[in-house]
Amino acid sequence: MMPDLGKYALEVNSSYVLSLLALAVIVGLYAKRSRAVKHDLAAMEAVHDA
Repeated sequence: MMPDLGKYALEVNSSYVLSLLALAVIVGLYAKRSRAVKHDLAAMEAVHDA
């Protein structure tokens, strides 16, 4: 299914791997930040409601 990349196979495949790795890091950082914001918001709501 993969086309013949010839002598550029290593470069093309490594760029795919690095791109996927970068996307995974971005998604991970986004998820971590989302959890932190939700936690902070819950803490502020608890203080406000008390």
